Amino acid sequence: MSANKKKNLTAAEADSSSEDEDVKNDEEEEDEDMESDDSDGMDSDSFQENEELQIEFEGRTPVDPDAEGISQLLKRLLPCAQINCNQLAELLIAQNFVGSVICQCMDDDLDSEMEDMVEEGTIFGITSVVNLTAKKDKPVIEQLRKYITQRAEMSATKQVQEQLKNLLDNEQRHVGLLINERFINIPAQISVPLLQNLHEEIEAAKAKKMKFNFDTLLMLVKFHRKLGKKGKPDEDQFVNAEEELLAERSKFSFEFPLSVENDSLDDGPLRPYRKLLALEAKQLPQLINEIETYIKEE
Repeated sequence: MSANKKKNLTAAEADSSSEDEDVKNDEEEEDEDMESDDSDGMDSDSFQENEELQIEFEGRTPVDPDAEGISQLLKRLLPCAQINCNQLAELLIAQNFVGSVICQCMDDDLDSEMEDMVEEGTIFGITSVVNLTAKKDKPVIEQLRKYITQRAEMSATKQVQEQLKNLLDNEQRHVGLLINERFINIPAQISVPLLQNLHEEIEAAKAKKMKFNFDTLLMLVKFHRKLGKKGKPDEDQFVNAEEELLAERSKFSFEFPLSVENDSLDDGPLRPYRKLLALEAKQLPQLINEIETYIKEE
């Protein structure tokens, strides 16, 4: 998808009363050290309770002015991590043949109140992939690899640590980091065309002998754990609904609490976690089909 091509994704509802308001509040706790994040999106205080707003989104190729918005999204995924999200955003933009950002279709008839709530140029999400093998000498990729490895050493089983090490050390079978990040109130339906488009772009890049021939896709996903009371089991709530299915389909995974980075995040009824998934790259088309079915059944 070229930079001047836009793909209409969906007429999605931005629901100010997300499925669990505590999830949203907990998400904001993760970003309390990044005040600029709040100005980069919709101000929930501007919404009335239970109000639903019909917003038309489109996907397009990332361009240079998107760097700050992409960086803020990456910081939500990787809060407190020692990773230069500005450099990672620039790297994703430089891959102008792979990846999409979510932005709002700007309608001439758009309600003035909506225009006030949504700043022009806001990036609502990004779906992309970056090669952790071919680009391992780039500083930000070194940081990502180190972050993943350190979290595995702290939280994964010995078997998973060994599997992960084998993946990252194998220079013949490339590993990609799949990024699927968006604002919390954007429905999961939008993930299907974005992932379909990403798969098509990966295939086109492979046909041009670019280094997108992945054996495995690693994916860092967000979820919150509601601690069980009175003998009840804990309940996990995935921020992006489709990622619950991907977690079930992963060949291996491990999870870690964000309290590893910040002890204060252990407060509250919902505790933020990250889970690293290892997915078979060749199964991406099948996974997209399963996501589409999964979402329809929700």
